[in-house]
Amino acid sequence: MKKFFSLLLAVLLVASLAACGGDSGDSGSNTPADSGTSAPADTGSDASGSKAEAVDTNTVAVGAVVIARDDVSEDDVYKFVSTIFENTGAITEQHAKGGELDLTFASSVTSVPYHPGAARYFQEKGIEVAAVKEGAGAGESKALTFTTGGETGTYYAFGGVLASYVSNNGGVNVTAVVGNGSQSNVEDLTAGDVQLGFVQSDVMSYAYNGERLFDSPVTNFSVVAALYMEQVQIATTNPDIKSVADLEGKIVSIGASGSGVYFNAIDVLGAYGLTEEDIQPVFQSFGDSADNLKDGKIDAAFIVAGAPTPAISDLALSKPTYLVGLDEEHTNSLLESSPFYSAYTIPAGTY
Repeated sequence: MKKFFSLLLAVLLVASLAACGGDSGDSGSNTPADSGTSAPADTGSDASGSKAEAVDTNTVAVGAVVIARDDVSEDDVYKFVSTIFENTGAITEQHAKGGELDLTFASSVTSVPYHPGAARYFQEKGIEVAAVKEGAGAGESKALTFTTGGETGTYYAFGGVLASYVSNNGGVNVTAVVGNGSQSNVEDLTAGDVQLGFVQSDVMSYAYNGERLFDSPVTNFSVVAALYMEQVQIATTNPDIKSVADLEGKIVSIGASGSGVYFNAIDVLGAYGLTEEDIQPVFQSFGDSADNLKDGKIDAAFIVAGAPTPAISDLALSKPTYLVGLDEEHTNSLLESSPFYSAYTIPAGTY
């Protein structure tokens, strides 16, 4: 009986908070609403089995892009990208992100030129990319190593599915390995330790132009494909944190060292007039952030990955978890100052 009343109390709390949350617009909309309040990332059930109300969370997103060293064989990159986009249905059966694969989005990158192997495939589909890397693709065919992300992030899970599917069906052997963030992935690829890598679109541009994370331009790579959007997710277990402004003075994880999450966090905080000095920052991976939220050691965490993200999903299984949304005014301000971002709504029920 005690367990029953504890469960009922938790559900009533989630339902009450959801009623005060963001706009419940059409699922999948990418138009920000006026709400900047937290939305429940879990959907607990009451004794009758009905789910507590969940709401959309308005935020911003960057692209998740696969890049390749310029010396990777044109044929190998062609096999990699063609195998993926010719078999999206089968890939979706293994990972939900496969359902977001889209040829138009895949070929839409303009900040860095495409690898000739990728450009050849898109051209066959009637799509001309903005630019093709001259001189790339001349290397010999060989097994490829694909650096992804941390074990509790979407890069790792989805990257493993892609590598396995291409290896089994595409005529080129691809091995997915754990990565340490977008900056580290670029550096490992530049050093020749890997041949393919996942990166955030903004970090990719920083590397190519020698900005922010990079002291000088890194230009020995080219684009394979943009795969999906990565949402800036602000997770908390504190229902009193309803807005980015409420992070002031709180202990907040703003990403592992060497990741693009740090700059995403700084950009979002800046849109609300906050700086790194206005919070108590810690620098943690997705998994460590989730563990510390679970243990009450931090108040919130920035996690930039395709939703649903395993780290947040696992956290929501252990205790009520909330996503902090961005309101329309501050979203528009961020989009004006940082064109890498797009407005995005995480649909209710994602977690």
